[in-house]
Amino acid sequence: MQNAVSGLNRGLAANEDDLKKADAAAKDLEAVGGLVDLSDDLDKLQGRWKLIYSSAFSSRTLGGSRPGPPTGRLLPITLGQVFQRIDILSKDFDNIVELQLGVPWPLPPVEVTATLAHKFELIGSAKVKIIFEKTSVKTTGNLSQLPPIELPKIPESLRPPSNTGSGEFEVTYLDDDTRVTRGDRGELRVFVIS
Repeated sequence: MQNAVSGLNRGLAANEDDLKKADAAAKDLEAVGGLVDLSDDLDKLQGRWKLIYSSAFSSRTLGGSRPGPPTGRLLPITLGQVFQRIDILSKDFDNIVELQLGVPWPLPPVEVTATLAHKFELIGSAKVKIIFEKTSVKTTGNLSQLPPIELPKIPESLRPPSNTGSGEFEVTYLDDDTRVTRGDRGELRVFVIS
């Protein structure tokens, strides 16, 4: 699986053919692994997982199939590493995104880590539902001494219908160091333990 997605910059550089190859490799892995039953293997979710591929990133936005800022030259945002930190005891499910924000020359880019905090619950044997709680942003690098900032939550009445604050995905393959998921909007994601 890792061979099929290497060189695709987590999916940002994937074309239609790359998407098909990654999907075929995932299906092969899923077939070998069989059905995932998290009710017996929930402890395998525990830890910090590094995203190595997302089919959603081929849409060229940081939100994938959900609305998000575009990648590339329209906005001076460079996507760094993306992680998921899962704690099965507290039911915390954090998406952690490293970003570099461009600023006017001669200032150096501002590096930040955004943490999108969620709670999670199992719904079925392999399906996980996440419920958004808050977003915090912490500067790193030269500005690491600044305190984190918690971003205000958009009121439900102003939120677009596609942004309910929760999402679901199915874990379709899981072993000690690799996890494959398929999201509620068709996204294929591949993670490795970090």
